[in-house]
Amino acid sequence: MNKFLFASADFLSRPPGFYVIIVAMVVCTALVPFGLTNAVTYALSVAAIIITGVVLIQGYRDTAAIHAKLDEIIVALNDARNDVVGLEHADPKEIKAKLGKLEEEAARTLVRRAETEAG
Repeated sequence: MNKFLFASADFLSRPPGFYVIIVAMVVCTALVPFGLTNAVTYALSVAAIIITGVVLIQGYRDTAAIHAKLDEIIVALNDARNDVVGLEHADPKEIKAKLGKLEEEAARTLVRRAETEAG
């Protein structure tokens, strides 16, 4: 099922797929004068749900790709700590705690650099 969803999202997120959705919506709208308002409402609701799904799937793919690239950079840097790799899969509280620790460490590093440059 995932392959079908990703393939559908990939097709619908490109211009030909978007044109298919637009044509379907225009056809549905053209059917309104023939008393098919319920069918048109249903079809347009389904189209809206499909478009929302496409946006969510594409967002998931983009985010996953960005995380993979960032993880690769972290692993490639010998001095970097690898404990943040895969943090996106952690519990939100764990992510928030780790983010707080990283921000504190960054602030301390900034102060040390400023002191080094001043002195």
